[in-house]
Amino acid sequence: MSSQSFERQPAIVTGAGQGIGYEIARQLALNGASVLLNDIDERLASTAAQRINEEGGNVFAMPGDASLHSFIQDMVNEASSRFGKLAIAVANAGITLFGDFFDFTPESFQRVMQVNLAGTFFLAQTAAAQMKKQGEGGSILFTSSATGHQAHKNLAAYAMTKAGIEMLAKNLVIELSKYHININAIAPGATLTERTRGDIEYEKTWSGLNPTGRASTAEEVAHAALFLLSPISRQITVQTLIIDGGWSSVSPSPF
Repeated sequence: MSSQSFERQPAIVTGAGQGIGYEIARQLALNGASVLLNDIDERLASTAAQRINEEGGNVFAMPGDASLHSFIQDMVNEASSRFGKLAIAVANAGITLFGDFFDFTPESFQRVMQVNLAGTFFLAQTAAAQMKKQGEGGSILFTSSATGHQAHKNLAAYAMTKAGIEMLAKNLVIELSKYHININAIAPGATLTERTRGDIEYEKTWSGLNPTGRASTAEEVAHAALFLLSPISRQITVQTLIIDGGWSSVSPSPF
C-alpha cells in the first residue's frame, strides 16, 4: 500500500494503546492519515502516540473511556476540529472477560456489554453523523472476533457481543450507504500482542490448533483492517473479514 494511501484521511482508533489497535493506528499514520489515538490508559495512549510520531506519523493521544457516549462525542469533536474533518472511525476498544456461564455475574455482563457493544454502537452513530454532515462519505470499521463465529469455552458473553457487532454492521448498511459511508468488521483469532507474545504455552497451543501452524501477528490483522478502510475498498461494505489462520473452519478447542 502506498505511503500516501490515507493522505487527508483523519481517523479515530479506539483501544489503540497497544496490540491490534495500536498497529492499526500506526499503519494508518505511516500511510498518511492523521490519527486520534484513544486508550483508557493515559500512559499507554501517550506512549503509543509518541512512538508513532517518532516514526513520522501524525498522531494525537486522547485517553478516556471509549464506552461512554459523552466521551465518544468529545473524540469526534476533537478529531473534526483538530484535523478539519473525520473520514475514518475504528471501533477497536473492547474487553475480554472469561467466566463460567453458571457463575458469570451481572456486573461482569454489564461491563462487557457496555464496552464492546455500547462503545461500538455509539462511536459508529457519532462518527457517521459527522461524516453525514460533511457530505464526503467515510469508512467505519468494527473489531469483532473469530469467537463470534465459533464457540469458545468460558466466553459466552464476550462472543455474544462480537456476534452482535457484526449484525450491527450488517444493519447499518441500510442507514449509511446513501451517505457513501461503508462499514465493515475484522474478526481476529489468536493474535500475538504484548499480552500474548512470549507466552510459550499460548504460542504452542495456537500453533497446533491453527491450520496455518501459528498465531497471527498484530501487523497481519492491521493489514486486513487497512484494506477495508482504504479508498480502493469503497464498494466493499457490511463484510466481516476473519483473520484466524483457518481456526474457525476447523474449530478445535484450546481447552
